[in-house]
Amino acid sequence: MTDTAQRTLSQGGMTPEVAHVAPSDVLTPADRYQELFVAVQTQRIFPDSKTFVDCVPKLAPEEVLRRYRDDAGRPGFDLSAFVSGHFTMERIPDSHYVSDPGQGLVAHIDGLWDVLTRLPQAHPADSSLLPLPQSYVVPGGRFHELYYWDSYFTMLGLAQSGRHDLLVNMADNFSFLIDTYGHVPNGNRTYYLSRSQPAMYGLMIELFESHGVARAVRYLPHLLREHAYWMEGEESLAAGDAFRHLVRLPDGALLNRYWDERDTPREEGYLEDVNTALHAPARNAGEVYRDLRAGAASGWDFSSRWLGDANDLSTIRTTAILPVDLNSFLFATERQIARLSEAAGDAQQALAFAARAEARRRAMTRFLWSDDDGAFMDYDWQLGEIRRQLTAAIAAPLFVGMASREEAHRTARAMADRLIAAGGLRTSEASMQTSSLQQWDPPNGWAPLQWIAIHGLRKYGENRLATEIAHRWLATVGALYTRESKLVEKYSLHTSDAMCACGGGGGEYPLQDGFGWTNGVVRRLLGDHPEHHAHMALARGRPRG
Repeated sequence: MTDTAQRTLSQGGMTPEVAHVAPSDVLTPADRYQELFVAVQTQRIFPDSKTFVDCVPKLAPEEVLRRYRDDAGRPGFDLSAFVSGHFTMERIPDSHYVSDPGQGLVAHIDGLWDVLTRLPQAHPADSSLLPLPQSYVVPGGRFHELYYWDSYFTMLGLAQSGRHDLLVNMADNFSFLIDTYGHVPNGNRTYYLSRSQPAMYGLMIELFESHGVARAVRYLPHLLREHAYWMEGEESLAAGDAFRHLVRLPDGALLNRYWDERDTPREEGYLEDVNTALHAPARNAGEVYRDLRAGAASGWDFSSRWLGDANDLSTIRTTAILPVDLNSFLFATERQIARLSEAAGDAQQALAFAARAEARRRAMTRFLWSDDDGAFMDYDWQLGEIRRQLTAAIAAPLFVGMASREEAHRTARAMADRLIAAGGLRTSEASMQTSSLQQWDPPNGWAPLQWIAIHGLRKYGENRLATEIAHRWLATVGALYTRESKLVEKYSLHTSDAMCACGGGGGEYPLQDGFGWTNGVVRRLLGDHPEHHAHMALARGRPRG
């Protein structure tokens, strides 16, 4: 954490930029409430572990903990009643994500932006929310906060809807987070500060500039700090060793992995993580917790992509894996820094970062390219081998323009042969994941992965496949919208038929309505495909409220 962040937290979450916002707590809920936190989570006072960490104390947090310690040992103590008396639970909205009957998809999404917008001045005092200077868009459902990589895909829709006001706000918020904490946290919660998410800030900058929000060169200092966060420790890292997000391979090449600074159960998934670690008696619990946290940092929480055994979450080994998508996004970051440095007149820095990007591309080609599969794939640096599992992450090198023409065409064939489903692009290869219960596996499809594939394919002239994926995905979303009058977090891709389309399953929590990145990708794709019949999908559900 940066010195600025330390000062921010020690002052109750306040800087001059956010003086209009109520202060957050200076500690995460687990650190603040200690044995009270453990009791609430282990006794399952709330069905969802995230509920308590998002609760707002009715008194100063120190006073709540003092009262708990005074009362907990007394006869007849009721923990549920104590929590109810000392905390306010954030309500999860439901009906106002449902469209009015007869409303089309475009109107529905355009109308949802304000519903999903949160005002920092409405933040409650002493909660786990990190203050932000400007309004921001949340995913919806149980997710009441800003998320890092989600926001890039949400921004696509905001731009398509002409909501440049919110684009400007989001640009300011992400710059503030980097200035304050030295990186973009997973989300604006104290319990997310120990990790980030896929490195999308450089791509956001490109989006800001292309839509006239601001000149990208304005954000060069923030982008350099973001890059430094991911590359910390490179100067002293020996071949074959790892430090935080960084791994130096035996030949000296540097590639990145996902990481979390903590090795304790995720606070928003406390009991789930404790139970997972109990199923791995041969592993150190802290190692399991770190890999679970790193899996959350990936955005793919969770997937057999990170597991030793697709049937067993306790075999998770995220920190042993060099992901193709993360390294692709960091290649884009380095290319963007080179471009902006040249625009700013710093030729030496431009050359240095162009060289960094090229070194990363060469390393990915040596270690992550599978000639047998015709795609870049994840690499297990501890075992020294490519993980032979095809996932939608293979599209990331195309998305950032890193692949050669031949690599891109071979990747397109792999996608067409092994990842296409009736309703869009599968998250991973179905035949290899028949037993997975994780939400980032078949039959689920996710909006960000559709966009990365579609946009990446188009960069290399693979327009027919790109259009096929877009049309199948829009048909899936339109079919469910016609029947249930809403958009959801993820979709089952076994069919795009209106009578059979359904939301996805698996994972640690129920399917969420809203939903920020689905809205963003669908809104953009509807703009790109005015001919698609999803434009004719009309809500048939109950009115709002």
